[in-house]
Amino acid sequence: METLQKTTNGVDLNRLHATIKAIGENPAIADFKFRASNKWVDGAYNVSSIKGFYGACQEDTSRDVNLVLEADEPDVLLGTNNGPNPTETLLHALAACITTTLVYHAAAKGIQLKRVASTYEGDLDLHGFLALDMNVDPGYKVIRITFDIEGEKKLSDRQKQRLLDVGRQFSPVHSMVSKAVPMEVILN
Repeated sequence: METLQKTTNGVDLNRLHATIKAIGENPAIADFKFRASNKWVDGAYNVSSIKGFYGACQEDTSRDVNLVLEADEPDVLLGTNNGPNPTETLLHALAACITTTLVYHAAAKGIQLKRVASTYEGDLDLHGFLALDMNVDPGYKVIRITFDIEGEKKLSDRQKQRLLDVGRQFSPVHSMVSKAVPMEVILN
């Protein structure tokens, strides 16, 4: 009888399968609430803090310290370069999520990966952000993504495309970016 490897691509398959089974038995386990708080420091520089979240039917307090993300703007956009700008951070979140999704799904299918690399480029027109032209959306007009995927064993272009399609299809951040997500903005 063949047994599954304990890990593939750094993913603990026993935990992955146990999580899938637990969610199948109790769908409420799949409901998560992630949180971040942000404080403005000066100019374009601001800092977000992330620590606890709600998931698996309970508050998760496993992080001992706050995770800190800095945001700023480059000099040409009047910032001091203390961190990536928010639109660059969005590209990072998109890259990290598609990659993680692709790697997890490859592991679940027993596909050993050797390399996954990607580049992200977004086109943005400042006329929208600066309210110089109300017909210009302040967000990205398009985001171009390029992936390079190598398996431990030779993967065909079709296999690579399937992995990429799964990474996009099941990535929460890709879903959020590619469709409108309802937002509630509240003033305290």
